[in-house]
Amino acid sequence: MARRRREPETASINAVTHDGRGIADVDGKKTFVAGALSGETVQFIRRKSRRNFDEAELLDVIEASPDRIDARCDAFGRCGGCSLQHVTPAHQRTIKSGTLKDNLERIGRVEPEAWLQPMTGPEWHYRRRARLAVKHVPAKGRTLVGFRERHAPFITDMHRCEVLAKPVDDMIDALSELIGQLSIRARLPQIEVAIADNDIALVFRVLDPPTDEDKAALTAFGTENQLRIYLQPRGLDSVTLLYPPSIDGPLCYTLAEFGLEIAFEPTDFVQVNSDINQRMVHFAIEQLQAGADDRVLDLYCGIGNFSLPLARQAGAVLGVEGEASLVARAAENARRNNISNVEFRVADLGKIDGTESWIKAGCDRLLLDPARSGAAEVVTRMQLFKPTRIVYVSCHPGTLARDAGTLVHEQGYKLESAGIIDMFPHTAHVESIAVFTKA
Repeated sequence: MARRRREPETASINAVTHDGRGIADVDGKKTFVAGALSGETVQFIRRKSRRNFDEAELLDVIEASPDRIDARCDAFGRCGGCSLQHVTPAHQRTIKSGTLKDNLERIGRVEPEAWLQPMTGPEWHYRRRARLAVKHVPAKGRTLVGFRERHAPFITDMHRCEVLAKPVDDMIDALSELIGQLSIRARLPQIEVAIADNDIALVFRVLDPPTDEDKAALTAFGTENQLRIYLQPRGLDSVTLLYPPSIDGPLCYTLAEFGLEIAFEPTDFVQVNSDINQRMVHFAIEQLQAGADDRVLDLYCGIGNFSLPLARQAGAVLGVEGEASLVARAAENARRNNISNVEFRVADLGKIDGTESWIKAGCDRLLLDPARSGAAEVVTRMQLFKPTRIVYVSCHPGTLARDAGTLVHEQGYKLESAGIIDMFPHTAHVESIAVFTKA
């Protein structure tokens, strides 16, 4: 039987997903059209057929939405880093707010008493942490440096990045030329970027030892661009400084409102958007309403981004994190800032059973900032913690909705407020925050 030939089709878009795919209903079957917006009439061609839906490529916009704009980046449409540059920033936030609302209603069966205004900040050159993929491609006559393509595992052929913080935004070609001259160019798969308030670090993942000539080239690049250059031959514990020979101190960022300077290593997790992080920490501390007599738990505490400012207001703070190196960094940050009413503990929060002494001690306030998988094990045992207020910072609306449902329907809390945090403008990432109080 001959395979059906795919032809261009025209349809109206009646909805849009969080990652910028328009949804058309064609002959009773949903078709997702990448890059199409709600209310538009578009021409498309189907590329993949599924049981319940098809995926299509946008060919032409016949009637455009007023929310459509020209993308700023030349690599938009190919690069998988951004999927919403063709949408006004205000409408991007509307789409993400709708995603959060839908998840809370559909998965958690909850609705906040109040919707928070989106937390906003800079829309370009905000990203201070990134992992750039690297691939030497002889057929192109150059080494590709950048993010993965949207629809393929290849590296985008790009020359700059509009969301990377300056000056790294304009270093893509220079990094391509640098790696292209190294003897190990085929054995260098990625670069970690870490931009601090006091310095910039690049960590080169090297699968083979660099030669002396390679090290000299990397050192010259660090000297010319005033960068810290690190090499990572194996796991994270193998990261070593190549240039400069010595440094004055660790990478740091400040939380000026709380008089804090927080140190981190170049491969540590830190919030990518510095301005948004300042606003987010302020809001979380404000909403927890911790006082001098309160004991606060900060679960998934990392290097102390919330624990340390909380300690400026609360009587006692305990930060808990599964990764020992981050706990050590958090404790050192407490010492650096002369904070004595905070402690940090290593614990796998996905495997707690309620018998732990620090859980039995309970708390008055609780802050959650989990990974994408959420905090299911914690929220199902909330009756052991007994906080009167909870602030939940989430990087995945689906797991936030699931956990919100548990807190409201099983643990006796009400969802006081919720809203999005525009941590990653122009991307499909939906960061959000929710406040719960004991009903």
